[in-house]
Amino acid sequence: MTQLTQRPPMDAPGRQAPAPPEPSFFFNGHAPRRRTLVAVVSALFGFALTVVWSAEFVDSTIGDNVADTLLGHHAKDTPIGGVLAGLAFAVATGIAGTFTACNVAVFSALAPLAGGPSSARRRLVAALQPLSRLALGAVAVSALYGALVAVVGTGMPQFDESAPGGGLSGRLIQAMVVYGLIGVAMLVLGLSSLGVVKDPLARISRRYPGAPMLFMGALIGAFLVGRPFPLFRQLFRDAAESGNLVYGAAAFVLQTLGNLVVVAALFLLVTVVFGQRLQRWLTARPSRASALMAAAFIAAGVFMILYWDLRILARRDLIWYPMAPWAH
Repeated sequence: MTQLTQRPPMDAPGRQAPAPPEPSFFFNGHAPRRRTLVAVVSALFGFALTVVWSAEFVDSTIGDNVADTLLGHHAKDTPIGGVLAGLAFAVATGIAGTFTACNVAVFSALAPLAGGPSSARRRLVAALQPLSRLALGAVAVSALYGALVAVVGTGMPQFDESAPGGGLSGRLIQAMVVYGLIGVAMLVLGLSSLGVVKDPLARISRRYPGAPMLFMGALIGAFLVGRPFPLFRQLFRDAAESGNLVYGAAAFVLQTLGNLVVVAALFLLVTVVFGQRLQRWLTARPSRASALMAAAFIAAGVFMILYWDLRILARRDLIWYPMAPWAH
């Protein structure tokens, strides 16, 4: 996106308001006039999603059926028989988990890529480079974590199912911490896209332009660190019990790439088909790009924080949180 600067607005006769942050990867220098409205509406959307989200429907009805179809058998009921079966299981369950609550924020990571060159071929080529950086960041984190799981084994917190007094197990506490921190990171990126706060990656992105997409990829790879998706736990246990460092890393990498493949394919399709029209719409008013990116990050950040922290506490009857009847 074109990096342009804005003249600082006047907040009183003869006095200038504080200048917005300098343009960066996440902020193009054009803050929306109604940035408070953008932030509030996006946050409300993220909150509303936590109210209506049904983990049972997404994890079981969608996730299990997709995995069963891809594998040709019942994924949950069939033991993973060997390395090749484990790798196939990783890919299938990664794709099956695309729309789970622990992966839905992947969509926000693609918001910075909106728009592009005029021709369809150039848009496709231009989109592949940042997508490859996104995948590289995700692969690096997931490979390291998969290797760690194989080395440490089943003594990791993600295997702790004990919940004294009906409270929180070690597995849930880890999920709350990991996804809460990812949510905070996305919320900060959303506010920086509006020019409300300084882009935390501004300095490093000036020196290394690919760093922001690598960072977003690392956040996606970190989803596996707290992931409670039942089919992923099955793969997690198989990798831990194998003690095979290479297998653990490869299985986790394939799981992450499976999480990305559907989202990336949809993005490339939209880029090729609607990219030129989208580019014209964004360049007609550059603040639209800021609003679009901010809305995606803020909605995802609020969803992650509320769903994985407050709603989990509510599911354990520790606090009250509004939930639709089908979400219980």
